[in-house]
Amino acid sequence: MSQDMLLSLAREALLLMILASLPPIAASLVVGFFMSLLQATTQIQEATLSVVPKLCAAVLALVIAAPWIGGQLTRFTTQLLLALPGVSS
Repeated sequence: MSQDMLLSLAREALLLMILASLPPIAASLVVGFFMSLLQATTQIQEATLSVVPKLCAAVLALVIAAPWIGGQLTRFTTQLLLALPGVSS
């Protein structure tokens, strides 16, 4: 297995990690922004108030994006397992 192929696999693994974590992080970011806006307008300064909606948004985003994330992980794992025989050469 050449060094270029290893670098390509590592780059793709890092990109996949970023893309797979993007839906829950983005959902938490959006909900957190709106909860902060709501807290600022109502003058409620409770730090724990935004945790539950952000957690629910992250779980919902994972449920919605799970088929896509699973497909991408399966595709990458298949590609990685097919490249294994070339390791010895």
